[in-house]
Amino acid sequence: MVCTCAAATSDGARPMFTLISLLTIVPVLLVGLLPDSLPVLMIGGVLLGLGGTTFAVGVPAANAWFPPENRGMALGVFGVGTGGTAIASFTTLPLTAAFGQLAPFLVVSVALVVVAVLAWTLLGDPADRVVPPGSAFHRTVETLRLAATWELSVLYALTFGGFVAFSVYLPTYLKSAYDLSASDASMRTAGFVVLAVVALVARPIGGWLCDRVHPADVLGTACSLAVAFAALAAFELPLVPFGTIAFLGLAAVLGAGAGAVFALVAKLAPPDEVGAVTGLVGAAGGLGGFFPPLVMGAIYGTAGDYTWGLVLLALAALGCAALTFAVVRRAAAQ
Repeated sequence: MVCTCAAATSDGARPMFTLISLLTIVPVLLVGLLPDSLPVLMIGGVLLGLGGTTFAVGVPAANAWFPPENRGMALGVFGVGTGGTAIASFTTLPLTAAFGQLAPFLVVSVALVVVAVLAWTLLGDPADRVVPPGSAFHRTVETLRLAATWELSVLYALTFGGFVAFSVYLPTYLKSAYDLSASDASMRTAGFVVLAVVALVARPIGGWLCDRVHPADVLGTACSLAVAFAALAAFELPLVPFGTIAFLGLAAVLGAGAGAVFALVAKLAPPDEVGAVTGLVGAAGGLGGFFPPLVMGAIYGTAGDYTWGLVLLALAALGCAALTFAVVRRAAAQ
């Protein structure tokens, strides 16, 4: 992912968006056509990561097209694309029930073709775009030497990773902690995802705020609020209203915080390394979504409830708030 985004900095958003969209069709159809093969599912799952690189390709493109005073909002609106998670939650089962198991994969494949055509037709790069020197590998190595890369990776692992983890694990949590049916838990999870990504709710608001106050202040405040909401969730109070407030509050502040992270990328990363930094930070977000469900499951298996898992989330958010205010805020001011 990092090398792909470093290459995008040289090649431009138009060819990279087009190429990645078309290549992503291969693992989508692979998984859809051979769902009963574990090796195919594992290979397809890895290759599906190609689709995630489009987000990192788009961040440097938005930085190039928009002036600094409007980049936060632009990146926030671009981040609404993660709403595909909510669309999948609502449509996968109805499509499968109505048209068969392969239908969702065919719909996604057609959508990727449409995106590729639109990208090739509509996208472009600013006339003054400067192609950075050196190979993609060299720029990736240089990116790994930047302190900001690692700091922002930690912060994105919490914000976007935490959001992804909850969207994946929340049905299991609700069924176990609140004895909800599977369908009720799934609908509440879909509401969580929608709140975090819908326009003018989470990422765009976070980006809009970053255009008016320092992005580090927005991110630090979001992490601080995440501490409060995670602590509230840890008490496992009645789902209505306290549990609902806690989980929807987490969705909103984690979504806004994720938008603020990329506003900080534009401030902390050298202009010719924004793509590579975005790639590594985005990969950290994916990893951040992978580990919490495993930790929550292990804690529930050992202790019989999720309290300590949510306490760990609150402590992680507290550490990220301290990192933002004490280190990132100072670095961005230089």
